[in-house]
This record gives sequence, C-alpha cells and structure tokens, in this order.
Amino acid sequence: MGSSSAADPLIDVQNLEKTFTTPTGNVVAVDGVSLQVRAGEVFGLLGANGAGKTTTLRMMLGLLAPTSGSARIAGFDVATEPESVKRSIALVSASAGLYQWLTPRELMYYFADLYDVPPDAAAARIEVLADLFDLRKILDRQCAGMSTGQQQRVNLARSLMHDPPVVLMDEPTRGLDIVGAKRIFDFTAHLKDIGKAVIFCTHRLEEAQRLCTRFGLMFRGRIQLQGTLAELRAITNRQSLTDMFLDLMAQQEQR
Repeated sequence: MGSSSAADPLIDVQNLEKTFTTPTGNVVAVDGVSLQVRAGEVFGLLGANGAGKTTTLRMMLGLLAPTSGSARIAGFDVATEPESVKRSIALVSASAGLYQWLTPRELMYYFADLYDVPPDAAAARIEVLADLFDLRKILDRQCAGMSTGQQQRVNLARSLMHDPPVVLMDEPTRGLDIVGAKRIFDFTAHLKDIGKAVIFCTHRLEEAQRLCTRFGLMFRGRIQLQGTLAELRAITNRQSLTDMFLDLMAQQEQR
C-alpha cells in the first residue's frame, strides 16, 4: 500500500537497471540509476540521444520492467501498484498525438474517464485548463486542422486532466519553434509553482539550465553527475552544463 508524507520524495528511484538481450550480446541501457524528486522540484535528466533517459522514464511509467532496482511514484511501487502509479503520473512528450476526430473538450473528457475522474470534477477541471492554456476559442473544434501550437496546448491540458502529483516530460520542446518552446518553459514553471514533482528529460542543456532545480547528467546509462547548478559548478569548475557534459564525455572516452 502506497504511503508518503510531505517530506518524502514524490519520485524515488533506486538502482534501476535495464539490460537488453540482442543477437550480438547483452546491452546495458540503464546502469544503476538513482534519483529523488520532491514536490515543487524540477529535475533535469540530461544527456545525448541514446544515454538511457527514455528507457529510465519508461521504467518509471511501468511500461518496461527493470532488470533490477525499484521505483516509487507518490509512495506507490511501480512494480506492484501499477494502477495507482498511473493515476499519480502524467507524461508530456513531443511525440504524443491527439485523436484528430475529437474536440479538445471530448478528448479531455475521454482521458478523465480513463483515470476515473468523476464527470462533475472533469467538467470543472476542463474549465480551469481551458483558461490556463487559452483553449476557449478551440474547445469545441475538431483537433484535425489545428496548428502545431494549438495541438500542443491541447496536449498539455490533456496531460493534467487527472491532476497528478508527478509529471514526466520527455523531450517536450522537440520540433517546436521559439513560441512553442516558451510555452513549455512557462508550463514547467507553473508545475513547479503548484507543487508538482517534475522530471524534465532533454538533450538541450541550455533549456534545462533555465528551468531545473537540480540536474542529473546521464552518459552511457549512468547518472555521472547529480546536484544543483551551484553544486555541479563547484565539483566541475565549469559554469555551463554544456561544458560540464563535454568534459564528462571526454573523460569517459579516455577510460
């Protein structure tokens, strides 16, 4: 049974590992990842493509069983309490699509039903999100034919229909223009302000440096450095995350 107090992390990952078996041998995609995120924190999970970020998120979502290790979301064990975890978590991804024949209102009601949100609560929630994401003019139009920015706003609103305490963001700014990326930044700041625990997963280090409370620099399946920006600067004697990561890559390549 899941339980947590205000002092407990809403995301608690301990020694997650994932090994894939291939025709040419075993591939270790995630190698002993541990991290914790509390309410009101934005944790930047950073690394190049192939570092193991998305595999880590998939294990936290319960979509992929770990080879070893554990993850708890809002006090619920991902392995043994998957339904409670799903109700406690939202995924925001640039690759997430919309059902084009539905209106945003219908889409949000649909996701509310998936998460067992009562109809009256869902209706009230739609009103709040319509104002938050400026959806009033398109709330009852089919998603088909909407601009990328409009679909992005609908996707963000959809992700919060069940008001989860934890939000995972997987490369949310990929393919977006400056206006779309700013909307993601503002959205992430809003999540922090209202006390959500957020993991912001990206390879765009300059974005993360603007947004995140703490950072984990991931390379070859491991979090090689972890801490606040001030802590990482003290450890590495570098000012920017980009320089820190380039140094990290160079050090690892020499081993």
